[in-house]
Amino acid sequence: MSETIALIDFGAGNLHSVHNALVAAGAGDVAVTADPKLVAKADRIILPGVGAFGACRDALVAIDGMVAALEQRVRGQGVPFLGICVGMQMLADKGIEFGEHQGLGWIGGIVKAIEPASDEIKIPHMGWNDVTPTAGHDLLEPGEAYYLHGYHFDVANQADILATTDHGGPLVSAVGRDNIVGVQFHPEKSQAYGLAFLHRFLEWKP
Repeated sequence: MSETIALIDFGAGNLHSVHNALVAAGAGDVAVTADPKLVAKADRIILPGVGAFGACRDALVAIDGMVAALEQRVRGQGVPFLGICVGMQMLADKGIEFGEHQGLGWIGGIVKAIEPASDEIKIPHMGWNDVTPTAGHDLLEPGEAYYLHGYHFDVANQADILATTDHGGPLVSAVGRDNIVGVQFHPEKSQAYGLAFLHRFLEWKP
């Protein structure tokens, strides 16, 4: 029996592309869903997100029972979880973008604007750039991936940083702890590197 992968639809994610990339990476049953009951039974959970931190967080919280289902299934029962872009940023304690907004608080830290070291550094950070693992992890390998973000995750505990990228200085590219991983890059736009990453996530047994 194939695993059920819940791809959470809260109206602010690149769902079609992520769904197609998961299927290309070997996923069987991918449910694009806003149903907390399905999330509470899923074998793997993916939270994508594009746009502003606060808007994404509000849209997620607005789905009755969704945050509780995530807490139960991911933190309580330990199923593999992947956050993508703002889906990764929402793991933080809070985000400072058009005001201050509470995150899920699963990985300590704050999401804030990238402050370029010089005028030559373009914001947002957009295009292909390195993924440099900072510690051994089953999902992260060195390579190049596609980024698009003007805000970055300032992580409280260095042990939670899985990879960095360089854009006028180091920026966090991936975070994680136990069964939780989040990536700032877009695997669905990262061609062979992204598909290989998603394939590893589908096989991952944390």
